[in-house]
Parts: sequence; C-alpha cells; structure tokens
Amino acid sequence: MVRICSEMKSTPNSSRFNHQVIIPVYIPGNEGYFKDGFKNFQLCITSLLQTSHDKTFFTVINNGSHSDVRSYLDSLRADGKINEVIHTENIGKANAIVKGLLSHHTELVTITDADVLFLSGWQRETAAIFKAFPKAGVVGIVPQYKMFTYKTHNILFDYMFSRKLKFIPVKNPVAMENFYHSIGREITNRDWFELSLGLSAGDFDVYAGSGHFVATYKRDIFDEVPTFFKYKLGGGSLQYFDGRGLHKDYWRLTTHDNFAYHMGNVHEKWMDDVTFEKETSELDYAFPVSEKMNAVMYFVKNKLFYKLFTSRRFRRFYYKVKKLPKHMIFRY
Repeated sequence: MVRICSEMKSTPNSSRFNHQVIIPVYIPGNEGYFKDGFKNFQLCITSLLQTSHDKTFFTVINNGSHSDVRSYLDSLRADGKINEVIHTENIGKANAIVKGLLSHHTELVTITDADVLFLSGWQRETAAIFKAFPKAGVVGIVPQYKMFTYKTHNILFDYMFSRKLKFIPVKNPVAMENFYHSIGREITNRDWFELSLGLSAGDFDVYAGSGHFVATYKRDIFDEVPTFFKYKLGGGSLQYFDGRGLHKDYWRLTTHDNFAYHMGNVHEKWMDDVTFEKETSELDYAFPVSEKMNAVMYFVKNKLFYKLFTSRRFRRFYYKVKKLPKHMIFRY
C-alpha cells in the first residue's frame, strides 16, 4: 500500500486548485474498434475545459496510446490547457489512475473514461450534492437503472424505514436510454426507466448508487491504495476503487438529471452540436471527511445486509416498504 494523501486541505481557498480530474486514455491505433477513439477523446477534453471552473487541475495519463494522442497531449500541456501529462506503456486503467492520484491534495477528484462528453453544470451539481449530503463519498453524473443494488447497501440499511429514501421518478429517461444505446445493451424492462430508488434533502433529489465510468470522489477515500494492480483490465481492480468509500461509510450517489454523455467508440454528428457554458460559480469545497468505520458495522451493512438483499423475497419486501407500485414489484 502507498499513502496517497497524508494531509487534507481544510478550506476551499487554501490552494490554487480544489478539484482534480483524472483521465486515463488508451487509444493504441486509429482503425477498427478505435477508429473514432481519438476524435471522441478530443471532444471529451474540449467539453471538460469548457465546463470546468478555473480551480480544476487536469491530469491525463497516456496509457500506451498512439503517437497522435501523445502529440496532442503534449501540445495541450505546452499551451497550459491541461496541468499534467503522464506517458506510460499500457499498464492498465487502475494503475494509470493511481499514477494520477499521487502527490495531489484537492478536496475532490473526478475519475473519468476518455469517451465522456461533459455537460454544463456538472461540477456545480456535483459540489451541491456533496454539500447537501455530508455522507456522500462518490457522486456520479450519468443516471443508470438499478444503481442502488451496487455497493450501496449501507444506504439501504441506514434508510430502510425512512421516507427520505424512496422510489422517485426518473427525470431524464431519454438520456438514460441513450446511455444504454451507447454501450450496446438491450433494454428489457421499461419499469427501470420510470422509477429509481433515491434520496431527498428538502427539494433536492439524488439517486442511490453510482456507476464508475465517470464519478467524483472525496479525496480522503484514497488516503491509501495499492502500489500496483496486476490486472490491466478486470480482476476486481475497478471494484476495489468502488468499494473504498464503504470503509468510511460513505454513500454512492448520482445526480437526478443527466450531466454527461457516454460517446463510446463511434462518433456521431450530434456530438459536435453540443454547446457548453464555462463554470464561473464560486463553489464551496469545504466538505466533511470521515474516519474508518467500525469493522462490525462494516460487516453488518456491507456484507450481511448485502447477502440479505440478494434474497428475492426480502428484496420484494423492501420494495413494498419503499412503496414501489405493486405492478412493478415482481418486475423490478
């Protein structure tokens, strides 16, 4: 294990930067599967630069990409548009992320794939969620169906009988459906695009759970990480990052509306037509951090309750408690 961050900044103005964005990119060629990869990656960078505030630190890890990508990144760094470029051979996504995390102390860190098109307001909405929900540790910006079943059992446990956790309407079902279209997944249940389990704080709604192709984390989640993952892809490496926050009883949440598009490996005309607004708001980045939780409670919430939730009978009981409409309970 390597200790990433031994001292956290306590105030949002204590550093020039308060938000880091890490982008590992692997585009080994410009043919076949990767034919549009470079073009979509350039759009990803453009969208980030045009929608992020001036206290954002951009780190790109070139994870064995071809020479055009390398030259492009070097030119961005030379022009001062991005702050840090790390060139490596293909060491795998998880190892690339660790390289990006080293020696930085921003309050928040966004880890994103290289084919994400960021939309205006993503940073403001993300910061607002961390502010409204002090136990938030991970915030996604692309709603996906049934996210509450993945590493969110501490939320399900804490709010089992609370009205704050309930099924809420999917705000942007078209965007959600477009996401699954972008990854080539067939939609088998329309109910998932009507309601999803969410949390409310006043008039502010979020979904329980988050994906990991783009998400923002509290920095203290990564106070310690392994020095090396032996798998370039898979092997539980990305799930390791997803589960880190649970040891501090942090919640995984996602914005109620959609704030990014997954472009995938095919370039489409609509991607060029998206317009952006620069984030100019003075965002409050003073977020509370947590200590490692009691091992017994960790087991109860994230192991025992997870096992219980895998039971179809219990899950249907839970859905009834959360007042999921009767006609959906057996289909959800």
